[in-house]
Amino acid sequence: MFQLLLAIIYLAFISLGLPDSLLGSAWPVMYREFSVPVSYAGIISMVIAAGTIVSSLQCDRLTKKLGTGKVTALSVFITAAALFGFSASHSFIALCIWAVPYGLGAGCVGASLGPYVMGYALSGGESWNMGYRYIGILQIVLTMILLCSLPLWKKQGGAWEKEGGSQTDQGGALSLAQIIRIPGAKEVMLTFFCYCAVEQTAGLWASSYLVLHWEVGSGTAANFASMFYIGITAGRALGGFLTMKLNDKQMIRLGQAVIMIGIMLLLLPIGKGTALMGLIAVGLGCAPIYPSIIHSTPEHFGADRSQAMIGVQMAAAYVGTCLMPPVFGLIANHINIVLYPVYLLLILTVMVLMHERLLRRAGKE
Repeated sequence: MFQLLLAIIYLAFISLGLPDSLLGSAWPVMYREFSVPVSYAGIISMVIAAGTIVSSLQCDRLTKKLGTGKVTALSVFITAAALFGFSASHSFIALCIWAVPYGLGAGCVGASLGPYVMGYALSGGESWNMGYRYIGILQIVLTMILLCSLPLWKKQGGAWEKEGGSQTDQGGALSLAQIIRIPGAKEVMLTFFCYCAVEQTAGLWASSYLVLHWEVGSGTAANFASMFYIGITAGRALGGFLTMKLNDKQMIRLGQAVIMIGIMLLLLPIGKGTALMGLIAVGLGCAPIYPSIIHSTPEHFGADRSQAMIGVQMAAAYVGTCLMPPVFGLIANHINIVLYPVYLLLILTVMVLMHERLLRRAGKE
């Protein structure tokens, strides 16, 4: 029974991640249809990110009240409803409205499949609406599976919740001001901010960059953009083996180096093939950074402070997700989308500097 529940949990994470990359894949077609500037993808991205922040803040409370299984099923259903809302939208305002539930049910694991599905729809002569509809149907199917599996969640989750409930806090909670004064706190927050800014900006604008700069067809561009997310997925699978040889510091540095290689490939004025390899490399480089930063938190700040530190790290991550992709949208609209790799390079540079400073302040250099 446990193995069956584990399989359902993996399906849930994959399904919740499916919608995340659809917007960037479809946007080169969508913005023309809605007669809005290309930068407006950043507005929708910001609304989705705000919804994700709200859902994350309420997650613990809802899980304690409803249970993990019901919360997961509800998240998938809300996402499915938002996807069907997107597929039926005929105005930019409608997209913004549906972006709220879209963000409330957001995830990250299934992101590699989303652009492929959108590319399949666009390449087959169908509209972007159908790409959203296909993923919406998959979400509805998974919702039914999750509802049928609720007895498994209750049976297995009861023991977990009792075990988790037996833990007690060792001391009072730290205030935000106290956390920020911890040596290395500001550096790790900026590192996380920059990482999420790179990942979200790269994913959101990859397809538009290929269409507007390299004049790739929208369907082909969506498929190319999926390579970025496939790079993340493959990189995290590979990272599981590399962690047996490398520590967190080395994994983060390796990821940053691979991102740099990817950006350099994007900067080369050679052709579409080089751009595709660059996107894959950026995705591969992103793969180990997020989990390694989280995993290294107790080592850098102590086990007693790790929960508080992870909280502020996630807050910084969401700010990066919410703020930086829209900023590039303004750059693309008012200057030139060709600055896509330059923008990523600048953020990466700050990330590297902050991580190295974190290591020095934490005494881990």
